Amino acid sequence: MDTSRNDQLGELAADASLERTDFLAAASAQLRKFLDNNTARIAELGGLVLIDDEVDYLAIAADRTFRSRNRYFDDASAKWLSETEVIENPSELVELYNLADVFAALQEATKTEAGLEAEPTATADMLRSADIAPEETVALGAENPYAAAADDWAAGHEDEEAPEGEEEAAERLYDLALAFQERSQQTEAHLLEQFESAASPLASVLGDLIIVDDDDERLTLKASGSFAAEVVPEDEADAGTWRKLDGPDAIVEFYDPTDIFGDLADTLAEAFPSLGEPAGEAKADDQDGAGDEGEGEGEGDDQSEGKEDDDRR
Repeated sequence: MDTSRNDQLGELAADASLERTDFLAAASAQLRKFLDNNTARIAELGGLVLIDDEVDYLAIAADRTFRSRNRYFDDASAKWLSETEVIENPSELVELYNLADVFAALQEATKTEAGLEAEPTATADMLRSADIAPEETVALGAENPYAAAADDWAAGHEDEEAPEGEEEAAERLYDLALAFQERSQQTEAHLLEQFESAASPLASVLGDLIIVDDDDERLTLKASGSFAAEVVPEDEADAGTWRKLDGPDAIVEFYDPTDIFGDLADTLAEAFPSLGEPAGEAKADDQDGAGDEGEGEGEGDDQSEGKEDDDRR
């Protein structure tokens, strides 16, 4: 064995390790300085989505912490899985991301937010009020992602012959429905992930919000901005076995995001009655409340009964 060669390799590795440590320290200091200088701007903007693609997601929240989420396809389960991480320190971020890429993504995100890119299909005010990033919209003439999904499916089955009979047609249509169901759930899960990131700084102020608490389901928006859910599946109703739904991918198997967002809005409206009322109506209602007591009670009861309906798929 060439001892001198091994010594040289060891010294080279040690020097590389020192250089890496120095580089990460310098990058951390640079990022920390940038955040310190822009704390007020980031807080006023409410955070920004920096990276949002099929496999990676990175956003900076109003409190200067980062949300990183990686999506990957698990061959064993044949499902898309996601891993979410809250990154509190710049030193942690530069371990995971190239700082040059982070600043480049930040530059592009601020351009988009300022409307310096191609105009989206909705106004900036409407997008901000709905917590929708401009890059999530489809510009006029641009490729529709849902149409693209259909085109991808068609491209992979161009050579298939016409079905020989009803049985084969039904079988192929069944497979097609399941394939598009999976695609739909992937899109819905991504929508929940985006909402959780946008809701994080707001939910941290309100704390945990219980959205649904029934005999066979529980749904909560945590103070972290993420959803937590437990259900008793129909096939396990007799045993009363609870199943914990970990992450958006599992939640959309049982819930429609439209129902989740609607029920969350109802929960907030119940906790804060002034929400959704036009200015001045609250006082008018208070003044007229004495004479109106008892009126509409039946209607209120009907609404309460409707609220208790099972919102699960």
